[in-house]
Formats: sequence, structure tokens, C-alpha cells
Amino acid sequence: MMTTTNELILAVETSCDETAVAIVRGGKEIISNIVSSQIDTHQRFGGVVPEIASRKHVESITLIMEQALREAGATFRDLSSVAVTQGPGLVGALLVGIVAAKSLAMALDLPLIGTHHIAGHIYANQLVHEMEYPCLALVASGGHTELVVLESEGVFRIIGRTRDDAVGEAYDKVARTLNFPYPGGPYIDRLAQQSEEEFQLPRAWLEPDSYDFSFSGLKSAVLAAINSAKMKGEPLREAALARGFQSSVIDVLVTKSLRAVREVGAKQLLLCGGVAANGGLRAALTERCKEEGITLLIPPMKLCTDNAAMIGAAAHLKWMRGEFTPLDMKAEPGLSLEEWSVRS
Repeated sequence: MMTTTNELILAVETSCDETAVAIVRGGKEIISNIVSSQIDTHQRFGGVVPEIASRKHVESITLIMEQALREAGATFRDLSSVAVTQGPGLVGALLVGIVAAKSLAMALDLPLIGTHHIAGHIYANQLVHEMEYPCLALVASGGHTELVVLESEGVFRIIGRTRDDAVGEAYDKVARTLNFPYPGGPYIDRLAQQSEEEFQLPRAWLEPDSYDFSFSGLKSAVLAAINSAKMKGEPLREAALARGFQSSVIDVLVTKSLRAVREVGAKQLLLCGGVAANGGLRAALTERCKEEGITLLIPPMKLCTDNAAMIGAAAHLKWMRGEFTPLDMKAEPGLSLEEWSVRS
């Protein structure tokens, strides 16, 4: 195992619709973190179009790399390794970042570190907090909803996951049903917090001892409420529906997370993923954790959504152990978080 914590990792993230490059020192210090979002491009389609996302990555990846180095005041000679998101994600988008990272690592004769996207979201917390083990991560994003136990540094065990829609996916689908603009999650969050009225919607608790999640039934309940209002000729209570939907989601996420913290004996609860930027969820978790004396870690907004600094933080786990990736690495849209764990 390496002992230095002063290495400079250039990290690349292109798993979906953000082209991002960061320079991270020692897995904890952000030297630069550049993110180019494609939201405006995909907005007209109401969601991410994979082929367009890939082409946008191709157009900007080299420029973003140069900008990250420039803002860090670093040169290629200062780098210790190159990290890149290997998966999960859109395969075409992943490939753009992987080819760029491989090319750079080969040209500079630097180690390559294929990195797990969700490990990045979890270790975004390390960029602003001291993590203590064992801890529990609530991963809430557009493609993932999971409860992950970390018994020790870099070792992941999933104890709960969604059985259908991820929470961010459910937000976007409900937003489209209500004719809200893309991305729908932030819009529903704002509307829910402003509404004084709440439409009562069901909670999917599943089996009594389960840590799994399900949001497809909740999505169907929203659709049923919309159809009922139309058939009765009643005005659609959009704000009330938004608040009811968000309350149902938050109730299940918070309740299951806190139960898991107690049962696994976690020292900390980590909130991570794009939905960690949701104001209602952040507020509810903060209040409940304070009531129950649980230490809650939440990254700042800019580190919740996809970025490359989080990839640099997670890649540091592999760097310290000399666990590098061969240059024939492939993009893996279904890469397992548990299998990506560091070797003990």
C-alpha cells in the first residue's frame, strides 16, 4: 500500500449528460473541478438522448481537460494518475471519457484507475467531511436508489435497492405527467415546499424487514389522481400533488435509512447522489437525524450532482493500494459496486 496522500489525480466523468474533469489532491482536496452541463441541449426532448450526450462529450472533453489543468495551475507532468468513470452509465457516454483517459494515461505513462460512479457519489462526502466507519450511505439519484453499508474504507455492501424506478427517475416521470419542465426533480421540490396543501398518496414499505424501495406504484397513484380530476372536470391540484408525491418519497427514504443506521450500528449516515440536492429530503433527514442523535453527512449542492471531483476522491482508494486498471479496460454500464470494492 502506498503511503503518500499528496498525489494529483486527474479525474474524468462522462457517465451521462455532464462532461466533467477535476484535479484532486490526496483524495480530499479539490484543486479544480470543471463541469459542462448538457441540460439545455436535452431539455427540448424532455430527457437525456444518449447519442446526443455522447456527441456533446466528444466536442468538449479535450477543452474541459485543458481548463481543469489551467485552473489548477498544473501541467501534465504534475499528475500522478488518471481516473475515469468505468460505469455504471450510458455506454456511449462512458466510452468517450474512457478513450480520453486511456489516451492521456498512455501518452504520459501514468497509472489508469477505472472508477465506480456510485463510489464517487459516496466519497464526495470525503471532500468536505471526515468519514468514520462503519457508515451507511443513502444513494439517491436518477439511476440508483440504494442503501450501502461501508464496514471499512472502500468496501461496499448493498443492503437495499430499488425494485423498479430509481427515485430521480420517478421524479422525472411524475414531472412529465404533470407537464413540468425537464429536469423535473428540482421543479417538484420547489413546488412541494411552497404548497400549503398536500394530496395524500400511498407509501410503499414492502416487507417489514426489507430495505428495498419501490416507486412505480406511487407514480401510478399520481397518474390515477390526474385522470380522476380530468374525468370529474375538476381543476388539477398540481402543487398539492407535488407535495404529496415528495412527502411519500421522503417518508420512505428517511424511515428506512434511519432504521438501517440503527440495525447496522453505523457511526454516520451519508446522503449522496443527484437527489441529495433535493431541499425537502435534506431538511427532513437533517431534522430526523438531529432528533435521534445520528451524525448526518451531506455534500454541498455542487458535489451532489455528477462531477469529476467525486471520481478523484473514489479513485484515491485504489491509488493508495496500487490497484490500477489495465489499458484494455472496457466501459461497463452494469459495473457492480460491491465487486469494485478495494481488496482487503
